[in-house]
Amino acid sequence: MKRSETFAPLVARQPDNELFRFSLAQALVAEHRLVDAVEHFKLCIAKKPEWMVARILLGKLYLELGRKPEATIEFQAALKLAIEQSHEDPERELRELLASIA
Repeated sequence: MKRSETFAPLVARQPDNELFRFSLAQALVAEHRLVDAVEHFKLCIAKKPEWMVARILLGKLYLELGRKPEATIEFQAALKLAIEQSHEDPERELRELLASIA
């Protein structure tokens, strides 16, 4: 059974549960269902705008889909959060990602 098949029913029962959505999004990415995963990461961020990891993963997803402007927006927002939250490793990674897009 695919991991998405575990989380999809949970999301259906509790659509406002961002942790279920996050897990479903990660499962969809692992199954190469990238476009399907975008919606779930976006909903996680809408519910918790300060969720840095969700923003990073959404940005990487956009990058993989060739959507560089959207990736840049997410990486910039995540970088601001990384600085505010004193997360040095993500900050370094985000600076590198942004430099690679420019």
